[in-house]
Amino acid sequence: MMSKRFKKLPEKTFELPAEGIEKLIPIVKKNCTTKFDESVDLSFQINNKQKKNEINIRTVVNLPGGSGKKVKVAVVCEDSKSADAKSAGADIVGGDDFIEKIKSGEINFEKLICTPSMMIKLSKLGKVLGPKGLMPNPKLGSVTEDLKKAITDAKSGQAEIRNDKDGNIGVSIGKKSFADDKLIKNYNAIIETLEKEKSNNTVKGELVKSAFITSTMGVSYKLKIGKSI
Repeated sequence: MMSKRFKKLPEKTFELPAEGIEKLIPIVKKNCTTKFDESVDLSFQINNKQKKNEINIRTVVNLPGGSGKKVKVAVVCEDSKSADAKSAGADIVGGDDFIEKIKSGEINFEKLICTPSMMIKLSKLGKVLGPKGLMPNPKLGSVTEDLKKAITDAKSGQAEIRNDKDGNIGVSIGKKSFADDKLIKNYNAIIETLEKEKSNNTVKGELVKSAFITSTMGVSYKLKIGKSI
């Protein structure tokens, strides 16, 4: 059953023509009528089914306007680097004992960073961390010697861009409370990242087939990207 709040939202917005991000952000914000600070989210449908290979995108983007989320960061490293990780802002830091806790199912963090030498031990926990999307990955900058940068990036506003088997990508560009220009900067950073991913993959035709914007409890609108990706 639809709530009274939802019934007041615009209907059949999927029938409207696609519009640019600058025009749609104020409209989406207007539809944020809940008591909490809703997220402003993007949804992309990509052309990942290719004749010769299947395109799978998994990367991270540093959002210049921040994400508005508090991320609990855990670090697996050698004892000699524990102090550096803690001073950089890591919420949980540990070595072999921490790995054993993760193995037993004690997962109370949202981002896991690891040094290369400890990754050998952590890689055995693929069945535990993999399904949750928590396994550190060198490509995503979460397996690194530069713990300070990785922790700072994760804390300051970093979004993961990853498609599912059907080619869908969902990513947040911030909160309703963000100024429009912040949301637009984050949007542009994501579009630039998708452009780079297209150039890094052999894609026949356009990578992005369609794009939509919505809020956590709002309705979606067709998004005009304004360029061929």
